Amino acid sequence: MTNRLLIHCCCVHCSAYTLQYWRDQGHDVTAYWYNPNIHPFTEHERRREALEAFAEGEGIPFIVAPAYDLEKYFRAVAGHEAERCPDCYRLRLDATAVWAAANGFDAFTSSLLISPMQKHDRIVEAARAAGESSGVRFEYADLRKRYSDSRRITKPLELYRQQYCGCLFSEYERFGVPERGESRS
Repeated sequence: MTNRLLIHCCCVHCSAYTLQYWRDQGHDVTAYWYNPNIHPFTEHERRREALEAFAEGEGIPFIVAPAYDLEKYFRAVAGHEAERCPDCYRLRLDATAVWAAANGFDAFTSSLLISPMQKHDRIVEAARAAGESSGVRFEYADLRKRYSDSRRITKPLELYRQQYCGCLFSEYERFGVPERGESRS
């Protein structure tokens, strides 16, 4: 039996294999974009456009959440920025599960589950809680061993490739800033 599966997608490089995997499992997949954590907004749009191009090329329906929710993200992580990831997962997966429930999907999952750089157990915890509160089944698969396969799928397509996880804090951690009085040149 084919299930309608809504897949929260964080970026094209994590989503490519994830979307194909679930489709190969017999699901009717739809990509869902809700990532208010990605900053700046120009970065958010570059990532969204790359995923949209991939989904279109694969014939996968692509839904963009109606709101960017910048303020909601910052409120969720304020005061505990160093431990922000679980709140970020919860925010995005709750929104995905609510969308799935409101639009007749049988289940939901996330491309976050393929990344070896994410906090896997915290993603699963947030997704299970979102599934319970929304009444929509959470579909789980540990795809971390297939992460390089996903990158191989997208590399020849020359789609935008990000340099940090997505939030302002991860950008800062990735690139840092010079000490006062130092220059970057």
